[in-house]
Amino acid sequence: MGFLSILSCAHKWIEGRVRPGDTVIDATVGNGVDTIFLARLVGSRGRVYGFDIQPQALETARTRLERELDGSGGAQRVSLLLRSHADMAAAVPGECLGRTAAVMFNLGYLPGADPEVITVPASTLPALEAALLLLHEGGILTVALYPGHDGGASEAQAVESWAAGLPQEKWSVLCYRFINSAARSPYLIGIEKKKPRGVLK
Repeated sequence: MGFLSILSCAHKWIEGRVRPGDTVIDATVGNGVDTIFLARLVGSRGRVYGFDIQPQALETARTRLERELDGSGGAQRVSLLLRSHADMAAAVPGECLGRTAAVMFNLGYLPGADPEVITVPASTLPALEAALLLLHEGGILTVALYPGHDGGASEAQAVESWAAGLPQEKWSVLCYRFINSAARSPYLIGIEKKKPRGVLK
């Protein structure tokens, strides 16, 4: 059995923390793979909010949701928003603040679309800050980074520096990467909101 890919690893981390009925966010919907994964985890009583600035991404994701979750009501529990992930905290209902179980970011560009449309630190870093506000204790934020494309290395560096600066008393920060591969290979950052000491679940 080989090591998990970065996306499979992100799913594994999230599976261990998200329960049916939870609220979760896909900050970069793209083709909807993570959106569908999250919708299945939260079940019929949960809620998924998905963000993307490309109409074609949301259209593709909506079609996949209707096809793959047909009959389970999955498409009805997903809200796809044509907005930047930087608007995340303002775009979701107020009751999501401090009550969200997971937020997923899959940065870079949308495969099959215009490769000039990429995520950038100017919107990604505010979106990450918003995600921290949304997470409940024990909640998780995952960020898949792609330094191999134009602009990707600078964004990855900015995100990694931001994550490294989070206070240890409140956040656990983990980096998953293959260190003997090219420096331009994708990697994953996971951030968990710590529970106060003495609190058991």
